[in-house]
Amino acid sequence: MAERFLAELLGTMILIILGDGVVAGVLLARSKAQNAGWIVITAGWAFAVAIAVYVVGSISGAHINPAVTLGQLVIGGIALDMAIFYWAGQFIGAFLGGVIVYLHYLPHWKETEDPGLKLAVFSTGPAIRNVPANLISEIIGTFILVVGVLGIVSNDAGALTPLLVGFLVFGIGLSLGGPTGYAINPARDLGPRIAHAILPIPGKGTSDWEYSWIPVVGPLIGGAVGAIFYQAVFTNFLLNAAPL
Repeated sequence: MAERFLAELLGTMILIILGDGVVAGVLLARSKAQNAGWIVITAGWAFAVAIAVYVVGSISGAHINPAVTLGQLVIGGIALDMAIFYWAGQFIGAFLGGVIVYLHYLPHWKETEDPGLKLAVFSTGPAIRNVPANLISEIIGTFILVVGVLGIVSNDAGALTPLLVGFLVFGIGLSLGGPTGYAINPARDLGPRIAHAILPIPGKGTSDWEYSWIPVVGPLIGGAVGAIFYQAVFTNFLLNAAPL
């Protein structure tokens, strides 16, 4: 269990370093990547996922997302005691990743006036604040993530699997990311949000705890439903159907 815990911690930390890192580069003042735009952010997150999966996939399967782990739990792909270790590693790794991004961009926090941009480096927020709509958006995005990951894995893509998962996240960001910033990962949002709350970031403002439950609860629902749907429809029905 210890090696899988460490793998999930390090994999999630890499995910956040590269993912939150690209957001920081695009949003923070006087960064050379400032104002590079949404395509750069979505591409950066896609590469972040792919690299993290390549690094730790052979050790833990690279869930690097509590919603993916919950999906595996509800369909019997992982035992509860192991899932708890995965979740602990994921949240700790996400927090540490947020701290490292803070250190990497250390001079830029003071140069950035907008506290909302500083928070956006660490966590997601809605374009239009509407609780039911925001929750549904996170559920749908994570549903597609889990169904897509299970589909990719079932096709035995081998060494291409991490890259294809990265493409999946790229597609989710482009198509579904606009309403909420597509957290689709409770650790990705909550861990760095905690880092934002406790780090001495100049002029950082609130950590928006009022919204913070949505990118946790929404992905957990979407991950569980996505795994159940894939198992019921694809594994138990379509793949076992008699060929025409």
